[in-house]
Amino acid sequence: MNAPNRFELYVLEDGEKSVEVTEDTKIPNAATFKVVKQDHTLGNMIRAQLLSMPQVLFAGYKVPHPLHPYFLIKLQTDGTATPQEVLEQACTKLIGTMSSLEAKFKREFSFKDVEATGAVDDPYGVGGTGGGAWASGRDYLDF
Repeated sequence: MNAPNRFELYVLEDGEKSVEVTEDTKIPNAATFKVVKQDHTLGNMIRAQLLSMPQVLFAGYKVPHPLHPYFLIKLQTDGTATPQEVLEQACTKLIGTMSSLEAKFKREFSFKDVEATGAVDDPYGVGGTGGGAWASGRDYLDF
């Protein structure tokens, strides 16, 4: 009843920016980034990537309210790079990591090498033999 329409959680409105930057005037080399139409999933991944970078002194995120589809990232660097540059590098590395994960996932679960004999059996184990892979004692993790 109080929840917004689902499309409002991920579709940007006309003229709406996906990232807004606010420089911190009290802390040197720090900024707050407001990322709209995203949630904890992306916020936590970006925070973890930022914390793995040597020039980052502090990185944290918060979702101010669960009904508002945005999060805030607070970032402080050691001064060798600006917070904007570091965030851009972190996002680039994160995109590379996700691409690598996707390639590994596709390679691992490709059906051309499921069986050593070269025959591909029913991947869901519901073939016409009354159970397929499941009847042979294997479970869903045995690829």
